[in-house]
Amino acid sequence: MVAVGTKPHHARSLAEVLVEGDHRGHYSHGLNRMDMYVKDIQSGICAKEGEPVVEKQSAATALVDGKNLLGPVVGNFCMDLAVKKAKEVGIGWVVAHGSNHYGIAGHYAMLALKENMIHVIHQHVPTGGSTRGKQCTLGTNPISVAAPGKDGDSFVLDMATSAVALGKVELHDRRGDSIPEGWGCDAEGKLSTDPKKVLNGGGLVPIGGSEATGGYKGYGLGMMVEVFCGILAGAHYSSNIRTWKVTDRVANLGQCFVAINPENFAPGFTERMSDLMSIQRGLEPADPDAPVLAAGDPERTNMKKCDELGGIPYHINVVNYMNDCAKRIGVSPLLPCDKVISE
Repeated sequence: MVAVGTKPHHARSLAEVLVEGDHRGHYSHGLNRMDMYVKDIQSGICAKEGEPVVEKQSAATALVDGKNLLGPVVGNFCMDLAVKKAKEVGIGWVVAHGSNHYGIAGHYAMLALKENMIHVIHQHVPTGGSTRGKQCTLGTNPISVAAPGKDGDSFVLDMATSAVALGKVELHDRRGDSIPEGWGCDAEGKLSTDPKKVLNGGGLVPIGGSEATGGYKGYGLGMMVEVFCGILAGAHYSSNIRTWKVTDRVANLGQCFVAINPENFAPGFTERMSDLMSIQRGLEPADPDAPVLAAGDPERTNMKKCDELGGIPYHINVVNYMNDCAKRIGVSPLLPCDKVISE
């Protein structure tokens, strides 16, 4: 990012989010996204200069202009402000317009956890369809909720309201694999297992898939995110948002950050939170080889694996693709591709 003119501290904010995404196992939102951010800066469609600005605020709320900066720069600014307000008055509700894609939502939720805060976050990204519709007017519209338990344990939900994140489809395409049915549809709105059809004219489907299997619920959640992000913040929304990865105009994404101080409510929150997670984890599994998990457990497992390996493993096709991108802008050294590990 520095090689294409990004301020070092802005580039660092982005790097931290991308590395954390891969460390936590969200490979769709880590290194896989690098070329997109580089393109945004190179094309000039994403700003390199300036800092986010608070346009209006009250004791518990704020409206932020992201000044078209990198999403993680805007996200960190808003999250810090939300936590500050929650410390002072119990809740901080901050929305931003003029932002860009900011990586995994869970990164910002984890920032709140460090302050023993409950966190709710939303972002909208235009890549998905609506129940009964053919056109992509909604997106992955992620929701992340994090709540602290005892001794560093925590509930960390980080999910798209589409059946899957678009980056997972991109990774399957890059590896030459088909995708499971129910992830995406083609240009005619029909379910497809061909990632190329989803990426070229098609789109993602809501959680639940078709209407018959409850896809309208995912559709409703996606609309809810639009309310809190695009509508509340005065950002672009629905079909007004530019096509994914097309840098023909400023993105003007809306994002919503809510920090809640549990100390302002019933005492003993962390104890009850830990008990709730213990109840779930202690359930007898339907499959003895697949224990019941709480949100955040799969990420902790992946982080442990990476720590034991001494680094983050990537598919060789991803490494080669990113090295080619790096060569084109004169970055060195390149990522190593000779440290093969078994599956």
